[in-house]
Amino acid sequence: MDIDRTDFTSFSLAQRIRHLEVEGYVVLPDVLDAPRIERLKAELADLPMQHKDYSVAQTYALEPQWQSRALAELIGHPPIIEFLEALMGPDIVFTRGLFTRTLSGSPEISMHTDGQPYGSSIFGYEGSSPRLLRVLYYLDDLTPERAPFRLIPRSHLSFHAEANPYRRYESHPQEITLCPRAGPAVIIPVDLFHGTHPNRDTVPRELIQLGYRPAWAGPVQPMEEWDPELVKAAPAAARPFLQSLNTTGLE
Repeated sequence: MDIDRTDFTSFSLAQRIRHLEVEGYVVLPDVLDAPRIERLKAELADLPMQHKDYSVAQTYALEPQWQSRALAELIGHPPIIEFLEALMGPDIVFTRGLFTRTLSGSPEISMHTDGQPYGSSIFGYEGSSPRLLRVLYYLDDLTPERAPFRLIPRSHLSFHAEANPYRRYESHPQEITLCPRAGPAVIIPVDLFHGTHPNRDTVPRELIQLGYRPAWAGPVQPMEEWDPELVKAAPAAARPFLQSLNTTGLE
């Protein structure tokens, strides 16, 4: 396990953008304080969960922003939106929400991408957008034992057949591991190869994952739209980003 020791607290905005564009990831430290994490955990504690077909210990809930007000507010969380606007411009579309609770005993998640340029049975057509980011909020400390995040730096830049975004790998000799404490946001492009280590700890690890893209970068086929009533009831800070999922550039 090659743990990344980069000190992201010292990075300027320009350095953060460059690190994301070139290395394929960036960590924005301390974007969630303890009271907000506590509120999120309380609202998500009884969320109905499904589990993956490969392990009952890998549990998840789709689009949790419609069931947790605190999570819905994160869609427009100012520290993240300020960074995304500097990176992508002011016209941004929120595309996807996910909550995962990785239980003790969960196996590793293989190295994969979320970018599926022709669509897929896993991500539908959301992953076909040509520019698409994942913002990962960790609600628990990541330790080497508690399902830490792993990724292959710069893999999103490769033109080689081994970087075909539909491929999967158990491991890679150049992968690194991130072990941030609770409260940061890890941001990756969806075509970066990433996964997790197993959870060998006795306690779960909780993660909120939100998807964003620039408005011009629409999917290759139509997606089902958000329920207008849910959008209307969403927090004011979130609504500017709850545009049509099929928004794309007029050009």
